[in-house]
Amino acid sequence: MTLNERLQNVTVIGAAGKMGSGIAVLIAQEMARIKLMPENRDKVFRINLVDISEKALDGLRSYLHTQILKVAEKSAVMLRKIYEDRTDLIENADIINTFVQDTLALTNYSTELSIAKNSHLVFEAIYENEKLKIKILKQLKRICPADTLFLTNTSSIPISYLDEKAGLEGRIIGYHFYNPPVVQRLVEVIQAKDTTDELKNIAQELGRRLRKKLVPSNDISGFIGNGHFMRDGLYALSQLDSLKRQFRFPGAVYVMNRISQDFLLRPMGIFQLIDYVGINVFQCILKVMRTHLGDTGLRSKLVDKLIKLGIQGGQYPDGSQRDGFLKYEKGKPVGIYDIRKKEYFIFDDKWTQKIDKKIGPLPDGFVPWKALLRDPENKKKLAIHFSKLKNMNTPGAELALKYLKKTKAIAEKLVKDGVANSYDDVNAVLTNGFYWLYGPVNDYV
Repeated sequence: MTLNERLQNVTVIGAAGKMGSGIAVLIAQEMARIKLMPENRDKVFRINLVDISEKALDGLRSYLHTQILKVAEKSAVMLRKIYEDRTDLIENADIINTFVQDTLALTNYSTELSIAKNSHLVFEAIYENEKLKIKILKQLKRICPADTLFLTNTSSIPISYLDEKAGLEGRIIGYHFYNPPVVQRLVEVIQAKDTTDELKNIAQELGRRLRKKLVPSNDISGFIGNGHFMRDGLYALSQLDSLKRQFRFPGAVYVMNRISQDFLLRPMGIFQLIDYVGINVFQCILKVMRTHLGDTGLRSKLVDKLIKLGIQGGQYPDGSQRDGFLKYEKGKPVGIYDIRKKEYFIFDDKWTQKIDKKIGPLPDGFVPWKALLRDPENKKKLAIHFSKLKNMNTPGAELALKYLKKTKAIAEKLVKDGVANSYDDVNAVLTNGFYWLYGPVNDYV
């Protein structure tokens, strides 16, 4: 079957979640584009959106409407061409609203897997729980046609393991979108040992149509993205023990978060990133990797303790940030969890200035990540930043350079261990999926 034929009936499992909802938007708009071709207008197209609660699906309906409207407003010229035979559509607003209606008309919502019975393409985007994923994939195998292809959004579970346990005989591939899928360009593609050639080709063609940057990762737990992120996060966590002697626990978290964001020029600090992903998700991925790799070092007692205390991070349904290592107000950190007192320490400018003075200033001429992101000379300015950092004799510079070296060593080991095929692939994942300005394998250290 061609991709267009498979896109006539698609199911997204976990469609109301962060990842599933974004995948639903991407597939729905591509499906609508195909459906509106003159040769396809009499054909039936359906995208089946499955999640566990009706309330979650109600939220998904609203999200889809908002996102499809945004897509349509940015694509008015293309839509005018698609609807060129509709003489009743004159104003852009009419064309945009018609596209939104036509796209949403393709959607079905259900809490039952049985709705996937006619789907030839299934996206799985449920919580990172391998037992649950295997259970659902087995059920889908019984429900769906014998030639259905499965694309799993798992970020850490080996695809060959899922294939074997679910008995899919090579009809599954890892297709790891990054959050949020509507915005993020990166998709990690992970082939199982027996992934069929047809599915490999379908995955490549779909990526091109969705205008995604596809980066291959070998089928080793954690893949490239989380293979790096988990170890990067564990390194930051390991530094807290020594730093808390001087700064106490909240101060230690603040220091490592600031070092990783400002000194290393990343979009957010490491503890903000762990909060964004979810401390519980971070713990879950560590467990998956620890199990499949047999590496007992992939664990954090601090993370385990925070989970037991109910500190989980992640996002609320409206996308706002839950409290984790940091406490947030209007999306900005205002406090840090004090593990000893089991409550949030709310900081002020006087407190942060005192710690900043101890770690030392940023390099002269410092330009933050956001300003550098679209600066055509950012590579030159990055080199200057790190050159100055190497010539600074301050605790902050020392911590930053140690972190930079560790980040590079983690990346190099991913290639040595066969997770990534090249340094370029590691750099592509970190720059596209995590919005780093530079890859971890660089000449700065």
